[in-house]
Amino acid sequence: MADKNAANRRGPRRRSRKGRNGPLYAAVDLGTNNCRLLVAEPWGKSFRVVDSHSQIARLGEGLHETGRISDAAVDRALDALKAIRRKLKHHGVGRVRCIATEACRKAENGADFIKRVHDETGLTFKIINAKEEARLATIGCHDLMGEDAKTVLVVDIGGGSTELSWVNARIARDGGFEGLVERAPIQDWTSLPLGVVTLQEAFGHLPEEEAFPVMLGHAREVIENWKGTPRVRRAMETEGSHLIGTSGTVTCLAGVHLKLDKYRRDKVDGTWLSRDEAGACIQLLRDLGPTGRATLPTIGEERAGLMLSGCAIMQAVWDAFPGERMRVGDRGLREGLLLSMMYGKKPSRRRSGRRRTGPRPPGDSSPAVEAPHD
Repeated sequence: MADKNAANRRGPRRRSRKGRNGPLYAAVDLGTNNCRLLVAEPWGKSFRVVDSHSQIARLGEGLHETGRISDAAVDRALDALKAIRRKLKHHGVGRVRCIATEACRKAENGADFIKRVHDETGLTFKIINAKEEARLATIGCHDLMGEDAKTVLVVDIGGGSTELSWVNARIARDGGFEGLVERAPIQDWTSLPLGVVTLQEAFGHLPEEEAFPVMLGHAREVIENWKGTPRVRRAMETEGSHLIGTSGTVTCLAGVHLKLDKYRRDKVDGTWLSRDEAGACIQLLRDLGPTGRATLPTIGEERAGLMLSGCAIMQAVWDAFPGERMRVGDRGLREGLLLSMMYGKKPSRRRSGRRRTGPRPPGDSSPAVEAPHD
């Protein structure tokens, strides 16, 4: 009866629609701080965005102290996901994948939360591991690798963790798009216990002038403790090598550098930041303080409190690895997931004498799309 009632609340399922170039796909990314949706249709060997949605849910708020997702965080996340569910229904999306990351990986009640999300929204989430998170972010940034780069370091700063992926750029180019989607040429990777939310919660009790140096020192220590750091550092010394930054921290820094009067993805995505330019933006944000940061049009009140922790992580990464420039990507997990769904190897359909009964819940797109690798 509970499942029937849930189906009644969701209302009748619309027939799947198609875009101009094929079926509509959707990727939902439930992170430690944000909940994001991207709806797109195939377009060449990429995709055309049909709709997007991003809502700060702060799912990981308090997780560091309690080990659990709080009731308030659950309510915020459900509110964001119900908005996403309405968008999926409006567009009639037939192929959907929903992934959850660090907060749900760490929380002792993460699995219970995922079940409740399904019960109340019909969305089926898979909690992916950190390696898959790094792989998807790398695929999402595939066309940001410089033509002369031998190697790149993809930096994905999240709310609860930071993924570093050291990528052989030559192999990525020579293998073509399909090869990259099937097997991203990641030579080494790590998931660092550094996130904008967790770092802020650990050191946010300090006055700002004290907090930033402490956060920076902590982030440097964590990076130096990664066994892959010396090897990646040597590789990044080669000519043409560069960083790719994909996160709200990096896109906000780019917006500040470009002096945008409102955030514009077409201006930010793909732009280059030099080490000196990024450093100047970080210093400006420190000088402005939380109130001043909130007045910047590309940051605002919701993100102002997390910018210093994000900047500390970004600065620590740049200090650890050579490279005078960084390519900014307003993209990441959702884009990588969409590309994998559209162009990755499709699983073979197994013949079965049993027929599926009832509507397939949005988010449960198997067997129509590739499942994330574990």
